[in-house]
Amino acid sequence: MNTANYFDFCKEWLDAWSGNRPDFLLSFYSENAYYQDPAHPNGLRGHHEILSYFKKLLAKNPNWRWECQEIFSTEKGFTLKWCAHIPGLNPIIGLDIVEITDNQITRNEVYFDTALMRPGVTR
Repeated sequence: MNTANYFDFCKEWLDAWSGNRPDFLLSFYSENAYYQDPAHPNGLRGHHEILSYFKKLLAKNPNWRWECQEIFSTEKGFTLKWCAHIPGLNPIIGLDIVEITDNQITRNEVYFDTALMRPGVTR
């Protein structure tokens, strides 16, 4: 993939984070993918662990919306700067490190300031 392909990929992938469709979101990840975010700093591995988490996370946030801000290509994929619009909160800016093989995510590390997830907290 190249940077233009990454933008197309991110559009579809970030759209999959909305609407409480965990199985669809999981389809972007390889069978043995590694996923890490602030709630799981030691990471989750494989479809079974990741899907269990995605089901809970997306059920709690069916109306959030994610936007791609910038993409920086890397040797194994890209780093994504994103903006999350979560009802009741100010927009949150974060970064994902994404590694891709055969058009599927093999590694996804998510970084953002978790304090911004609390109502009333601003940057």
